[in-house]
Amino acid sequence: MRNKNLINIAKQVIKVELDSLKKLQLSIGKSFEQIIKTIINCRNGKVIISGVGKSGIIGKKWSATLSSTGTPSFFLDASNASHGDMGQITSNDIIILISLSGQSEELKNIIQYASRNKNIKLIGITSKKDSLLYKNADIKFLLPSVKEAGPGNFVPTSSTTVQIALGDAIAIACMNYRNFGKLDFKKFHPSGSLSIKLKTVEDLMLIGRNIPYVDENIRMVSALKKIEKKGLGVLIVRDKGNNTNGILTDGDLKRLSNLKINFQNLEIKKVMKKKPISVDKDMLAAQALSIMNTKKITSLCVHKNGKKNKTVGFIHIHQILDANIS
Repeated sequence: MRNKNLINIAKQVIKVELDSLKKLQLSIGKSFEQIIKTIINCRNGKVIISGVGKSGIIGKKWSATLSSTGTPSFFLDASNASHGDMGQITSNDIIILISLSGQSEELKNIIQYASRNKNIKLIGITSKKDSLLYKNADIKFLLPSVKEAGPGNFVPTSSTTVQIALGDAIAIACMNYRNFGKLDFKKFHPSGSLSIKLKTVEDLMLIGRNIPYVDENIRMVSALKKIEKKGLGVLIVRDKGNNTNGILTDGDLKRLSNLKINFQNLEIKKVMKKKPISVDKDMLAAQALSIMNTKKITSLCVHKNGKKNKTVGFIHIHQILDANIS
């Protein structure tokens, strides 16, 4: 088989699946809104996903995506549910059953169990309107009839792509409804490269006594000793009201030395740089690094609640680079 034929096959598969996704997009309506509102209002119960075969695998993905975006969820194996795991379902729970046919034998016991308990909401995701699942679901979502990619129209491809996309749409809609942001997302992903990308300035900054504060009235002779003792190459200058009004760096000292003037008896406020750049504690560390590179500086003051004159932290470029952020 020629390579060109292989490429054409791949493109055709993707085209068929794209057509299926367009059908799904057109089917999003009131039933989708009902699903989201039901999930959001589930405060005393759990969100349980179940399915068998390929739908079961996709159900696990649904559950994982929901849980990682602010909607706690778990997957219930339909076969095990009939052998004791049905006890994981309790009043006020939401059960989302995914089944193309809506007639899978393994799901029947869960459907019956949910139907007997009025406090359990059953959401049925199926492509068959005359199915047991569709008829018994409290909230019904009818998946569009789609053509499967590949010869014979029998390999689950387009239908599974549609299911995955619907799960993502539900998770993101719930996420937006809850105002679940990047900082919330970071809490659920403490490990790996994603966590590194989402680290904030607050995660890395120095606080308290580690911040190189000095009073604006100290003499430069004392400031030189402090900058050497702190070992950060910078001093944060504050007034009597603990307002940050200046900064002094190693680079500033070099420039003063080149001027060949006796500055050691001067007060630090006479030689400091006024209005140092300050960033919010919730800023991504990667963004803070970008500011440093753009401004050609190696450190930043940190504030919160928009109060730039009140320094609550200090971050150096080495802290960011040591965290493998670039």
